[in-house]
Order: sequence, then structure tokens, then C-alpha cells
Amino acid sequence: MKGFPDLPPLWLAGFCLLAWFLARELPIAGFAAPELRALGSALSVAGLVLIAWSAVTFVQAKTTIEPHETPQNLITSGPFRFSRNPIYLAMVVILAGWVLWLGGLSGVILPGIFASVLSLRFIVPEEARLEDVFGEAARTYFARTRRWL
Repeated sequence: MKGFPDLPPLWLAGFCLLAWFLARELPIAGFAAPELRALGSALSVAGLVLIAWSAVTFVQAKTTIEPHETPQNLITSGPFRFSRNPIYLAMVVILAGWVLWLGGLSGVILPGIFASVLSLRFIVPEEARLEDVFGEAARTYFARTRRWL
């Protein structure tokens, strides 16, 4: 039997669940203002739009979106002009939006921790794979495009 799949959306779901649990069980006085709930919703929607744009770019480039597979093409267009990892950036934005929507201070550090998990578990190995496959083209892309934003 194979283990639990190691996929970024599952990590996002886990962090969202943790944020909900913290807001419910450790309700440190926070920022439950309606404006912040609206901002949280807007951030989450913006993250979903960025994921969709990135996914379309993957399809257009005819390469895998799976983080553990070897890419067929180096994507440097679309949202990848601004960030080497727009999907991961979008996931952090979605989590930040969720934390704002929940309104408790107890989850405010979770987006930073989640970004660190994404970097260690996914981004660093993916960038090594890109460099192995695309060599100098990948290094040039890394030099001119920031990892997050």
C-alpha cells in the first residue's frame, strides 16, 4: 500500500484545517472586522485565479503540473514571468485569505510556516530538477525571476 500522496493542495488543505482549528479552539482576540473578512475572501479568490492562470500556462507549454515529475518544458511566460512558483504563491495567498476570513490571531503565522514547507518539500527539489533538465536556461531563468514574487 502506498503512503499518503505528497501533494501541495493536500498540504494547503491541512494548513487550512489547522487555521480553522486554531481560530476555534484558541480564539486569541483578533481582527474579525467585516472589512478583513472581505479582504480575506478577495485574497482567496485572487489565489484561485492565479492558480487557474498558471494551470492554463502549463497546458499551453505541454508540460507536467505534477511537482514530483520531470518537466518537459521550462515555463517562463504567463505568471511565471513574475514568480518561479506562482501556484505555490497562490496557495500561500489563499491560506492568508482564509486566516483573515477566520479573524483569529492564532493562525497568523501559518502562511509563513506553509511557505517554508512548500520551499523545503517542493520548490527546492523542483528547481534542482529544472536545473538538471534545462541546465543554463534554468539558471538564467532563476537569475532573472524571483522565487516567490
